[in-house]
Amino acid sequence: MKLKLADKIRSLWRKHRLSLRDERDNKELWYMYISPLSIAAGFIALILVLFIVILSTVAYTPLLEFLPGYQGNKSRTMLMENIVRLDSMERQLNQMKVYSDNIALIMEGKTPVMRTLTDQNQVNADKTIVMPSAEDSILRAQLEGDGDYSIARQPGRRSVRESMELISPLAGGIIVNKFNPRQGQMGVSIASTTGTQVVAIEPGTVILSVWSPDTGYLVEVQHADNIISIYRNLSQSLVEVGQKLRAGEIIGNNSDAVEEGNTPRMLQFEIWSDGKPVDPESYIVF
Repeated sequence: MKLKLADKIRSLWRKHRLSLRDERDNKELWYMYISPLSIAAGFIALILVLFIVILSTVAYTPLLEFLPGYQGNKSRTMLMENIVRLDSMERQLNQMKVYSDNIALIMEGKTPVMRTLTDQNQVNADKTIVMPSAEDSILRAQLEGDGDYSIARQPGRRSVRESMELISPLAGGIIVNKFNPRQGQMGVSIASTTGTQVVAIEPGTVILSVWSPDTGYLVEVQHADNIISIYRNLSQSLVEVGQKLRAGEIIGNNSDAVEEGNTPRMLQFEIWSDGKPVDPESYIVF
């Protein structure tokens, strides 16, 4: 048994002839002597060389950055920066919440308290009482009073629009019939010289331009904030449906001052807000 083992060990050192022959005439072209141990040593050396080459490539080149799923230094840096940003945003949001809570307390006439942020970003009330300053008292008086900053006023869309002065549709016109919905007067009747140009009161889009024997040419213009202006009894319309108008742009001409029975034909001008008629004199200085 020991002899067989010794023979196997010696056979590792025993060299064998490795030759290269021509297949046609069996002539030997090249040969070398090699042992199984030298083959194993060469294979191990090749693996070591490949390992060193791969390790050097990975260590000194950005090759790993292109491998999917690998989180390199750049990715880790971006992750840390994003975590810091999120933490800062969370702290700012909590501070804004504390500030809005104190404003709400001031508005309710209560005394605000000093609040601090814990490490867990939770808002806890401190026992220190903060007495309202003179500036806080002035702000509260302005918000609760009738001044420009009063909360009670809070003008809606219509009150804001009513405070605006729009362009008069008919320069030099005189209001003959005022706004009176109870008597069917949904706008105002404006008298002027024949052929006076009628203009748009503010920018808008023409939504209707028709003619009828009763009203002559009728033009309706859609403005912002759901406001519609209506112009009746025009002798001529110079616009078409879908046309965009600027403030002061000509819509048509005033009708001829002819008598229809005992009633002269005048420009009938109306303003509708949110589907309801409103007094044009609240919008326009004629």
